[in-house]
Amino acid sequence: MVAPPSDGQFSQSQPPAVHATLDELVARARAMMTVGERRILGIVGAPGAGKSTLCTALLEALGGDAALVAMDGFHLANTELERLGRRGRKGAPDTFDADGYAALLARLRVETHRTIYAPTFDRQLEESIGSAVAVPAGTPLVLTEGNYLLLPDGSWGQVRSQLDAVWFLDVPEDSRLSRLVARHVAFGKAPADAQRWVDAVDGPNAATIKLTRARADLIVQIVE
Repeated sequence: MVAPPSDGQFSQSQPPAVHATLDELVARARAMMTVGERRILGIVGAPGAGKSTLCTALLEALGGDAALVAMDGFHLANTELERLGRRGRKGAPDTFDADGYAALLARLRVETHRTIYAPTFDRQLEESIGSAVAVPAGTPLVLTEGNYLLLPDGSWGQVRSQLDAVWFLDVPEDSRLSRLVARHVAFGKAPADAQRWVDAVDGPNAATIKLTRARADLIVQIVE
């Protein structure tokens, strides 16, 4: 594992940045693999940065050599968010089971001899589904994506220590925001409600995420 900087969110230094095609990113991911061992690659970025799209493409290219475990599978259930008074901020750091996510990553690092099951998040239901993703024994690379992989605070700090490398996706802000609004609309929000959610909820979360980019190993700008 690569040790993250202890004060990354306040650091003035930045990781190296690359403009890379999908094929080049696939080659980078393959280069992480080591015979007889398991590596975990984290993909992080603000909402709408294209994390899921990149991971899906990497997974397709890498085939049986990789599995995908997403942070979104650890959303707290809507009933629990309502009990806590956080339903209107769903997607903020304190609306996830960060301890459970870190614990699963730790298991994936060491329990390479058996199949491990992970949850997934169903955007139609707006709920997590447990044990929906299988990580087969011997899988050399696990991809994991999410907003808060680099947060240094609380239980989130345990996540970074489980990752061998973290790529921070950097995309033009106008593209990211338009994509984000379109996604909310596609999953049922009226356009005006989608824009309000992006401004009031996704916006503050994005600002938090951007503060963590210095803790990444690589800043990635994808070339079409």
